[in-house]
Amino acid sequence: MITKKYLKISGIFGILSPIIAFIFISLAILNFPNFSWTNNALSDLGVKGYPILFNAGLIIAGISGLIFAFGLFSMFQNKTGKIGALIFIIDIFALIFVGIFPENIEPMHFYSSFTFFALFPISMFFISASLRSNTKESIFTFLAGMIVLVVWITYVLTHFVQNVAIPETISVFSISIWSIVFGYKMLKK
Repeated sequence: MITKKYLKISGIFGILSPIIAFIFISLAILNFPNFSWTNNALSDLGVKGYPILFNAGLIIAGISGLIFAFGLFSMFQNKTGKIGALIFIIDIFALIFVGIFPENIEPMHFYSSFTFFALFPISMFFISASLRSNTKESIFTFLAGMIVLVVWITYVLTHFVQNVAIPETISVFSISIWSIVFGYKMLKK
């Protein structure tokens, strides 16, 4: 049985994880003056400038995210929610692997990055379905997943920018907002 204290701790990490990621990504960008939102991928920060900031930031944010994700798994009582949370746990492991395998370690980096962005919408669709008794949370969760899915489909079909930093950032904002909102919900439970 999940304790309220564990749920609150998990919620805190759901809020902290994206904040940690954005702090480290921002510091990595500041240390790579040639970074271009249209010509780079965020993962370029893992091999250029001061790469330890980017890679360590993803690993630390991912470990924090795992604490949140395991709390999320414990919170759900229905099978659909547990499946969604399990997919989210795998998704967070993929984020950690993006930091462990920078883009100069191929194909592991590509697989990790692809898995991270591909699994989030899938996990959100399961979690959204499990929340159908709470329409606002269900719609919010569904939209968080849809934003990531639509951004990547649009990028693949149109290549609206030369490289992927913008689609990655939009996706990460969607993931982060969802994590912060649900982290806060867990904290207040």
